Amino acid sequence: MKKNRIIYWITTSLAMLMGGVSGFLYLLIPQMEEAFKLLGFPDYFRIELGIAKIIGLFVILLPQVPARFKEWAYTGFGIVFISAIIAHTVVQGFATAIAPIIVLILLSVSYTYYHKLQAVKAQS
Repeated sequence: MKKNRIIYWITTSLAMLMGGVSGFLYLLIPQMEEAFKLLGFPDYFRIELGIAKIIGLFVILLPQVPARFKEWAYTGFGIVFISAIIAHTVVQGFATAIAPIIVLILLSVSYTYYHKLQAVKAQS
């Protein structure tokens, strides 16, 4: 149980640090507008995605948030990272997709261990 909790918090923290914090960067760093244009996205998408990532960050990290909301946040982040892998690969080449691939792997491990911890909690 302790090992599961450690794996969960390490992978979740890293995934949210790399993925969730980027939501703040989308809104605060002017160069992000140009990066989104390079990928072919309109500027409103950068703002929308930034806000969604910030909300998802808090939904996943805060323990008092109901499990159903966490499920949706994990799903949303999964879609975002899969889309980022595709967009970066098509526009800039596979090498630029390595970061979202790593975050997607971390997110997947986090999700797996989230459910392991929930199963133990349900048995208690």
